[in-house]
Amino acid sequence: MVFDTKDKKIKTVEELQKILGDPPRKKKVIMCHGTFDIVHPGHVRQLYYAKEKAPVLVASITADEFVGKGEGKPFVPQELRAKNLAALEMVDYVVIDFHKTPIDNILQIKPDLFIKGFEYARDGIHPKTKEEIKAVTSYGGQVIFSPGDIVYSSTQLLTVHKPKISYDKLLSYIEAEGITFDDILETLYKFKDTKVDVLGDTIVDKYSYCTVLGPTTKTPTFSVKLDKSEKFVGGAGIVAKHAKSVGGDVRFTTVLGDDELSDFVINDLKKWEIKTNAIIDPTRPTTLKERFWAGGYKMLQVDTVDNSIVSGKILQEISRHLKERKPDVLIFSDFRHGIFNKETIQNLKKDIKKDIIIVADSQVSNSWGNILDFNGVDIIFPNVIVA
Repeated sequence: MVFDTKDKKIKTVEELQKILGDPPRKKKVIMCHGTFDIVHPGHVRQLYYAKEKAPVLVASITADEFVGKGEGKPFVPQELRAKNLAALEMVDYVVIDFHKTPIDNILQIKPDLFIKGFEYARDGIHPKTKEEIKAVTSYGGQVIFSPGDIVYSSTQLLTVHKPKISYDKLLSYIEAEGITFDDILETLYKFKDTKVDVLGDTIVDKYSYCTVLGPTTKTPTFSVKLDKSEKFVGGAGIVAKHAKSVGGDVRFTTVLGDDELSDFVINDLKKWEIKTNAIIDPTRPTTLKERFWAGGYKMLQVDTVDNSIVSGKILQEISRHLKERKPDVLIFSDFRHGIFNKETIQNLKKDIKKDIIIVADSQVSNSWGNILDFNGVDIIFPNVIVA
């Protein structure tokens, strides 16, 4: 659990208990709870209303891991959401709730008043709200509902236009870890001329942008007009590019098909001055993932891929390349498209010279990979962990 100790308003539950004490208190405490993904006018009005009911206002936010409103939610990470609320004058304390419901925190903090939006009582009390009422009344507290008003939804607002907060997220992360931009720059400068070998699955990402013409008459599908297409080298290829972009002396080993896409990959990496060992396997295609977009939505994805493990001959060729030089860092960039599985990972590790830092970049986005296959490496960067 990471908290920004620089913000005196953001507290743990234990800290709040010590500060507020148990009821009865000299100053009443009112508590509100929510995601607060995008703080909108409805939130502000509710917080103002809450502050009128008690002199001490505690805003509780659901931790990222328990926000279940679809992929990519919450849009704003929990530390930033906490800071957003702490910046409001009417809010006295902010707490991040690391539970599925606010019940545990209610019973620990014991607010005199717990406020809910009027929509939670408009069509009858929701069962979850009844549980919250039961928890609050168990120690003599009271639940109140804010007056009727326009109901804003952070989820709906985000579908209209997502604000650009990438820099805010970055600042939040580095502040939480006590890192400065000077620290990052110093690390990047040290990376210059570092020998980096990347071994992994290349993916060609193709984006086809279309215009929807309308539904077809004979099948439940849409007819679309292709406007333009773009191709990019992705997968382990983009990992090699990232290493090159920060000054590394990069060598990239991968398996490609005997097709036009392999030429596209080799020529693209050549422009980046990346030494590429492209092992051609005529029995499989170069992995292609084509996405069809229309009106800002992904309509369809078509993958041209062979996920079967590469042959013993190909693995021997990979091993030969691994033995050719001694890099400072070796990155296994795994997308589970033929090179890596539990057996091949351990066999490839045997061919690696001593004193080389081995990094596992596991970016498996489907259920056939397992980060535990990389047992014994020095650094692991998991994208998805599958037990």
